Amino acid sequence: MAVTSTRIRLGALLGGAVLATTGVLTAQSAVAAPSAASDASSAVAAAKLSHSDAANRLRGAGISWTSSGGCSDRNNPTCTSFEQINLTSVQGAITLKGASGCALTITGGTETGHASGTYSHWNGYKLDFSPTSCVSNYITGTFTNIGPRPGDGAQQYKSGSGNVYARESNHWDVTFYNCGGC
Repeated sequence: MAVTSTRIRLGALLGGAVLATTGVLTAQSAVAAPSAASDASSAVAAAKLSHSDAANRLRGAGISWTSSGGCSDRNNPTCTSFEQINLTSVQGAITLKGASGCALTITGGTETGHASGTYSHWNGYKLDFSPTSCVSNYITGTFTNIGPRPGDGAQQYKSGSGNVYARESNHWDVTFYNCGGC
């Protein structure tokens, strides 16, 4: 079976296992979205997850989350919701956990109450993480410091894949532009 680079990128985007070094597309990724395989651009536009799907993926990777309100309602700022999160953001969190070897706890998702903008929590690009010493040491020791963020002065670190980690007062605010090499 010939595998095109579009299919490899699509397989990675859809969460399927892709052996990039050999160019083999596995059955899991081919089954993940058989109708989307023919149109990569529509797959990108439709790569949003429900809270339940995202929670299952995160739980399966050993990533936990907290909610000050003990809820997951996207319209309640005291909840932690994953409704309408980008698949690449969930995959990015899973990549971070695997690469760092750290326990990860998400403290903010797609719920209302965060700053607005194109690459915002609400639009599915951002997650907040507890700033454990393991996570903080990994980010500051592995990624490139790109200086303070305009507006709030949070120190920013950029990964090789382009994702940005900003150290706010009580958490890491991470913008996942992609899955970070999943």
